[in-house]
Amino acid sequence: MNESNAFKEEFCHEAEELLSGVEDAVLDIEENPGDQEAINRLFRAMHTIKGSGAMFGFDAVSQFAHHVETALDNVRNGTLPVTKTLIDLILVSRDRIMAMLAEANDGGPPVDPQEGEEIIASLTALLGSGSAKPSAEESPKDEKEDAFLPAAPAPQNEVVYRIRISPDPDIFSIGMDPVMLLYDLADMGECSVMVQTEKVPDLENLSPESCYLFWDVILTTTKDINSIRDVFIFVEDDCEIVIEPVQEKVMTSEEVSAPRLSDILVERDDIDRKTLDEEFGAQKKTGEQLVASGALSKEKLKSALNEQKLVSKMHKSSVASTVRVPSDKLDKLINLVGELVITQARLTQVTSNRDDTDLGESVEEIERLTGEIRDSVLNIRMMPIGTTFNKFRRLVRDLSSQLNKDIELVTRGAETELDKTILERLDDPLVHLIRNSLDHGVEPPEVREKKGKSPKGTIILSAAHKGTNVVITIQDDGAGLNVETIRKKAVERGLISENAQLSDKKIFAQIFAPGFSTSQEVTSVSGRGVGLDVVKKSIESLRGRIDIDSVPGEGTKITLILPLTLAIINGLLVSIEDDFFVLPLMSVQECVEIKTKQIERINGRNILNIRGDMVPYIRLRDRFHMGARRPEMEHVVITDINDCRIGFVVDHVIGGHQTVIKPLGPAFKYIKDISGATILGDGTVALILDTNVLLESA
Repeated sequence: MNESNAFKEEFCHEAEELLSGVEDAVLDIEENPGDQEAINRLFRAMHTIKGSGAMFGFDAVSQFAHHVETALDNVRNGTLPVTKTLIDLILVSRDRIMAMLAEANDGGPPVDPQEGEEIIASLTALLGSGSAKPSAEESPKDEKEDAFLPAAPAPQNEVVYRIRISPDPDIFSIGMDPVMLLYDLADMGECSVMVQTEKVPDLENLSPESCYLFWDVILTTTKDINSIRDVFIFVEDDCEIVIEPVQEKVMTSEEVSAPRLSDILVERDDIDRKTLDEEFGAQKKTGEQLVASGALSKEKLKSALNEQKLVSKMHKSSVASTVRVPSDKLDKLINLVGELVITQARLTQVTSNRDDTDLGESVEEIERLTGEIRDSVLNIRMMPIGTTFNKFRRLVRDLSSQLNKDIELVTRGAETELDKTILERLDDPLVHLIRNSLDHGVEPPEVREKKGKSPKGTIILSAAHKGTNVVITIQDDGAGLNVETIRKKAVERGLISENAQLSDKKIFAQIFAPGFSTSQEVTSVSGRGVGLDVVKKSIESLRGRIDIDSVPGEGTKITLILPLTLAIINGLLVSIEDDFFVLPLMSVQECVEIKTKQIERINGRNILNIRGDMVPYIRLRDRFHMGARRPEMEHVVITDINDCRIGFVVDHVIGGHQTVIKPLGPAFKYIKDISGATILGDGTVALILDTNVLLESA
């Protein structure tokens, strides 16, 4: 990949992140039209896309974003009110820019130029009528008209930032002029710039193609620190940028005394405290004395004096940094750590058979370090689920409008972290479940009012850690599931017998059967019986399980229980003769010993009496055709799979085992009972059982 393509690809990644933030900001503004910070955030995103798009050759994207930016600038200035029409247009514009970027990268279908012209015409028409107040029908949340008018100017927080810009000497070679950064900063507020020349070499060593200057900037602005960082977004790797807020005050607050010059100089690292004390002892330290002694340059003194005039109190802040790493490199690192864990386990096994204290201590230290490396690397893959949750705000908004319903999405536990691979595969299942709640769960406003409910429905999407699992719930306050209707449909389809005595939960579980639907008509949203069976298979492929609970007239709650990661799982190691197997520990309830003669078939069924509870079982020896020779005492591992207690009969239970999952080769792609394999400390291969498939096949 050449350098030009690398820059373009980086821009596309940055633009996608910005457009994701655009959608969140638009929905925040719709809920709270007076949210000035969201409006500013939205404007900055479009401004960045416009400027960066032009820089990297995406002229069509830049020109289109310019029209959206113009509309947002009028919103920011209070000349264009926030209406439902404007919200719709910005969301459609956001989708169009995404499509244009996909087309430019040969990753999407060509966009229709006519559609873009229509959007621009609609934005222009809005700007032409921007002085008019929005009608009641246009109000995004049925707010009063006054909510859309510019509010009386409230006291704004004005912050003084100290910025040092130290470009790389070769910055000119990438076509960047650092002076342009200074102009961008000057547009953000009162700006004082002082150039520093102390790095300029003598004439013999000076290169006309290198940059030796650096700048100290004192900026007084109402913008936040992220807005200032956005100025340097494309030069972070080619400049040393230090941004420190040194004062924050409300304009109506009382003035306080100015800080001492010596404190400013020490804090800026222009001079150290020891030098000050050695030069002046207890004397009053002044800038003239420092310059006269040669301890400080005139430029740095002038820069510090500028800061002294503007600030009254110093605040230090550290600037966090992040590194963007391709996911394939991270996956390779995970695989290497898995190999390291296996090798460490083998080393521990070998050491246990040797009477060598020094070796044992070293291996214990390696085991500790390996565990820390494993946990640290796995944490790198963990991402907050809030990013995924935010995607559904737009889905709920658009489908609610399409179905003529008023539904609010409430999210909780957005900070809950989950493996990146699982997050990526959760999108489709969650979309299906939320669409079903919107269409089948929450009733129309007029129906809800007749039932004494609020006209506005609510869907709660939440996540939380529970042990080594993550629990995600989708709960609505709609009509709930009708047990009799589901039972009748299941009997018609032959899923259950007419006389079957099943609990409500087991009847609810029938809706996950392929093609199952109780809808009387097919709509563009649902009704064909396609989706929930895919949801179930997707969740089970992630080694998770799905649970459903409902109360008629009150709503439905669907719970997804998922492992934290797919790379390493906690398992229960068992054996049958000389072969080893691993059962996922998340589904194991207990283990019991039982004599072989007690394991008998009851009425032709494999059922055990466990303390008065009749539990069906699967004899893995018979399932895998491993011979009829059984030990006198066998072990039964009792598991809970989809709210069904089932036992797995094995020869021996060895104990808990942290399992590094290895996929099976293509030669075993048709084997359904096994989901993977792992390597034990002595090099033996243990197969990981897929308990969901075992239960279905039995």
